[in-house]
Amino acid sequence: MTEHLMFQDIDSLSQLIRTKQLSPLEITGRVLQRIDRLNPVLNAYIRVTPEEAMRQAEALHEEMMQGRIRGPLHGIPIAVKDIIQTKGTNTTAGSKVFQHWVPDEDAFVVQRLKEAGAVIVGKANLHEFAMGATTENPYYGAARNPWDLDKIAGGSSGGNAAALAAGMCFGAIGTDTAGSIRQPAALTGTVGLKPTYGRVSTRGCLPFSWSLDHIGPMARTVKDAAILLEAIAGHDSLDEFSLREPAPRYLAASLTDLKGFRIAICREYFFEGMHGEIERTVEQALNRLAILGAEIAEINIPGLTDAQWAARIIAQSEGYAFHKPMLEKLPHLYSDDVKFRLNFGKQVAAEEYIRAQRIRNKFIGDTLTAMEGMDMLAAPMNHNPPFNINSVTPEEAINNMFRLAKAPLANLLGFPALSVPCGFTSGNLPVGLQLIARPFAENVLLQVGDLYERSEPWAGRLAENTAFESGTIGNMR
Repeated sequence: MTEHLMFQDIDSLSQLIRTKQLSPLEITGRVLQRIDRLNPVLNAYIRVTPEEAMRQAEALHEEMMQGRIRGPLHGIPIAVKDIIQTKGTNTTAGSKVFQHWVPDEDAFVVQRLKEAGAVIVGKANLHEFAMGATTENPYYGAARNPWDLDKIAGGSSGGNAAALAAGMCFGAIGTDTAGSIRQPAALTGTVGLKPTYGRVSTRGCLPFSWSLDHIGPMARTVKDAAILLEAIAGHDSLDEFSLREPAPRYLAASLTDLKGFRIAICREYFFEGMHGEIERTVEQALNRLAILGAEIAEINIPGLTDAQWAARIIAQSEGYAFHKPMLEKLPHLYSDDVKFRLNFGKQVAAEEYIRAQRIRNKFIGDTLTAMEGMDMLAAPMNHNPPFNINSVTPEEAINNMFRLAKAPLANLLGFPALSVPCGFTSGNLPVGLQLIARPFAENVLLQVGDLYERSEPWAGRLAENTAFESGTIGNMR
């Protein structure tokens, strides 16, 4: 078994397990060994659960030997962001406030993963309380980018992204309130999907912003993201925001071209403030979509400035509402970064919050109108390369998500959004392309993303990356 196996896609691994050429025990053991070797360098996991993972793998091995395969995730090692509850295992949310909390039940998505046969190998590092774009955690250390150890892995699901890019898991579950799945995926050369709001239940996930929070899959390929989404999507009767619409089979059929597809681009906001190399790379990706047969058309979306304001007001005020009791009782356990954000939310007046929600409703309608006749919207995912770790102060950190990526408006809309690798800078740092579709159209996003990925298979570069193997870190503190 070679190191290349650690970068195999889920579908290929599933075939090996199904035909008994590979055991859940063997692959879980190999992943745990790799985590043991690389996590001291990359700090992708806050907590690794080897004993529990091997118990799960042993039970799944026995099922395999008896001819019972639960599905494509049977025996596949998966990481879970450490803001999502796991029964019997600490869930810290990247904070000292919850450092000793051991939930007595799994989150809905973790229940679904286990039912599907996934092996949970650990809890991934994150920005404290998911309130940031860098995963520079003051208590558990920064997650480092496998392409350059001095750089951030993005956030807030940076641990997931680092683990995937370095072969320390085969899929991961993250959260996305303002780009926290998609942006770290783009910065690490992996795939991230924010589903339609309510498509995946958030029950059992500590909230950042109730009306903006999403849970979704992170993976190395679009097909792997589809496999994960099929496992975790579906109605949760205990989650009032959970959609009742049945989740279809994603990627049930693959596309051979994009003839008949119309893809919109909006230059205002989405293409502003871009690094020159990233701009050229994204334009090349758009050209590739056109070569595949898609019609690319420019549109204008009204109300973009007001929508940005509304997203900040809603996120920060809802965040403060959740944290207020704990912040008043345990202020010393919050970092300056998070306290800065929560104090911003504290200043939001009720009339501002109501106005922001009204702007949001209008913006959703205006965006749907602007996208009429279009299948999706394409945009850059990351606008700039990742920053150096420790290069941004807490006061500046609140703007990081807007400097690194123009991602939050997809959360305000609640529309599904996919980040897929589309190239590299001259410094060998990944670049991501974002596709945004109408509500419930995850299947369209995944089909288009899958075809683009097959036409330009950037995922293959992950197995070739050796930047993290040396363990040389210039900014280690």
